[in-house]
Amino acid sequence: MSSIGELAGKVFINGEWRAGVSGRHIDVTNPATEEVVASVVAGGAEEVAAAVAAARAALAGPWGAMSARERGRFVWKLGERILERADELARLETLHNGKPIFESRQIEIPASAECFQYYAGWADKIHGETIPVKGNYLTYTLREPVGVVAAIVPWNFPLLLTSWKVAPALACGNTVIVKPATQTPLTALALGEIASEVGLPPGVLNVVTGLGSEIGRHIVEHPGIDKIAFTGDTRTGKEIMRGAASTLKHLTLELGGKSPNIVFPDADLDAAVRGATTGIFYGKGEVCAAGSRLLVDRKIKDEFIEKVAARARKMVPGDPMDPKTRLGAIASKAQMERVLGYIDTAKKEGAVLVAGGNRADIGTGKGFFIQPTVFTDVAPSMTIAREEIFGPVLASIDFGDVDEAIARANDSDYGLAAAVWTKDIKKAHYVARRLQAGTVWINTYNIYDTAAPFGGYKQSGFGREMSMHALQHYTQVKTVWVDLNM
Repeated sequence: MSSIGELAGKVFINGEWRAGVSGRHIDVTNPATEEVVASVVAGGAEEVAAAVAAARAALAGPWGAMSARERGRFVWKLGERILERADELARLETLHNGKPIFESRQIEIPASAECFQYYAGWADKIHGETIPVKGNYLTYTLREPVGVVAAIVPWNFPLLLTSWKVAPALACGNTVIVKPATQTPLTALALGEIASEVGLPPGVLNVVTGLGSEIGRHIVEHPGIDKIAFTGDTRTGKEIMRGAASTLKHLTLELGGKSPNIVFPDADLDAAVRGATTGIFYGKGEVCAAGSRLLVDRKIKDEFIEKVAARARKMVPGDPMDPKTRLGAIASKAQMERVLGYIDTAKKEGAVLVAGGNRADIGTGKGFFIQPTVFTDVAPSMTIAREEIFGPVLASIDFGDVDEAIARANDSDYGLAAAVWTKDIKKAHYVARRLQAGTVWINTYNIYDTAAPFGGYKQSGFGREMSMHALQHYTQVKTVWVDLNM
């Protein structure tokens, strides 16, 4: 794999590495050291236009003419190469995001490879159907690619969320333009290099870096892009939706969350404590499905929250490159300041701080680290109970019975995920059916598999990532009628 400097200095368009037209660049900062580790192209309208032209040419040329089975082989090779390069990719992911190398190497990179290999198997199994219509006609459907797909990816799981979009898009026969987050472009650029290594035809996969507010607008407005797959905050999702209306682009939006983690008195409380801490502190809380609202029955609230707080106090941020570290650096200075601002607001609004609440120092005097933070006695109307913080901050809210737990869980603009902790299987299913969330975990949290769909209700967006359900978002249906009358 090329050095960081070689990866970062250019964009990947039509199978080639190109310098930016404007000559502008953006610094990429290691959030654990505050050091600039690379400088990437600040792309603009010219880079987007070139990527669209390349993607459309590939769609009309070799990629569009390729058999589904052969496309599947290429998608498989991408996953295979990701695994071969896992150590290097994990290092890049940790370098620009601040997540522990354990998460990058053992979880995110393998899951990214698995996503490509899962969809490789789907490539030659996407087919239409024959329809028994009235009259003497042969009527059948074809599932065809949507066209050119723009994948706009956030900074929390850079390569994994890129894989969730690119893998099904390619398996369905589309061509793709990847727009990585401004803060975390390195693994997307590495994926461009991997595409070249496995012989993916030029223009099938393109990677364009730049400021999200600028390059994102060019992507949304360009008439040559047929679909946008976006993961990010709800406000930006709404802006994309408005902007895409002029060209009627296909959209899938995986947006914010404020997920409830509900603990009943009859649960395995030790397991629930582990689930509560994992649900909010895994990934530094920079997880759209983070269990940021902990709903606990009043009968066990004090005991349970103290156990959660005690566990949080033992979690100490450390050097993300240390394999023993489990809590890394917040992805950017701006995000760290945003999280600390929410903590201050919670204190002012009367929430009771029982753990953390401050910026952390790992002994270097540098880095964007925050202590794992737990608040109790949080009212449902408080800011930390209603807004997505995207950091290691847990808001504990109490309830009195099952119906109140459901009502408080659903009292949110979001509906991405939720969890239920109980030994009563009837209660578990009863609550799961009534929660307004795209994913409900029972007696566990933060479990994912490429074969299982993921997406939101309400303002957490629409469409599904992963599983066979994602395929419908990257294909369109054509109906063909053949007159058989003599």
